[in-house]
Amino acid sequence: MSDSRFADLDRPPLNQAALTRALVRPGSLWTDLTVVDRTGSTNADLARRAREGVREGAVLIAEAQFAGRGRLGRVWNAPPRSGLTFSVLLHPQVPHARQGWLPLLFGVAAASAVRRVAELDVRLKWPNDLLVGERKLAGILAERLESGAVVVGMGLNVSLRTTELPVDTATSIAIELEATHTEHDRERPQGTDRDPLIRAILREIESHYRDWTAADGDADASGLRAAYLASSATIGREVRVELPGERILAGTATGVDVSGHLQVAGQTFSAGDVVHVRPSS
Repeated sequence: MSDSRFADLDRPPLNQAALTRALVRPGSLWTDLTVVDRTGSTNADLARRAREGVREGAVLIAEAQFAGRGRLGRVWNAPPRSGLTFSVLLHPQVPHARQGWLPLLFGVAAASAVRRVAELDVRLKWPNDLLVGERKLAGILAERLESGAVVVGMGLNVSLRTTELPVDTATSIAIELEATHTEHDRERPQGTDRDPLIRAILREIESHYRDWTAADGDADASGLRAAYLASSATIGREVRVELPGERILAGTATGVDVSGHLQVAGQTFSAGDVVHVRPSS
């Protein structure tokens, strides 16, 4: 019985047919939407489907993922139906030097959608984490394929309880709603209902992606850089950038360049593990 999709009534399954009707339509970016009960990695599965010829705009959602990967090879797992674990296939026709903005675009879109649906103050940690306060709500991983297409995956914690969090620096929408809402307004299902969440996220991604590609990947002309800076929890902060070879650079994060790279202490980074340094009391 524990394997039933309906075993946990607080975590109902997603309805593939309803989501397809809502999101896959003539003229939409989204061309195919599949929901699977369980898989190893949605990024790996969608990359394989891309090699088999699936079109741009394919979306793959897994109710449970047992071999999910984050940046730097980190594992991303969660109980079945407790979050949104999905990947999308994109083929941006913009200059290669500007494609570093793609995971940042994804973060801007997701943060905007979660803010609207769940009414939480979601911020972005460069390059691809969604935060509430200093706790991680979601992670994003973009992977380029040999064809030039890009698979972008996301793991968003929705209904995880405190005892289910993988690390003590993580959080979920449910935990944050419990902490911030009063008894009077606590029963608001839209915050942890995954159906409106995934619809809102995919619609925001489509809107930002169309603007960005129409501007040939120019983050300023498309408004993407301004949107990113407005949501950033990193820019203006003292940070520590942990680099390969155990190198560390500390300084103030001053901005992101035309390629989406982070600027710290007069240097620019396309990759690295960023730690927000807490101000001394």
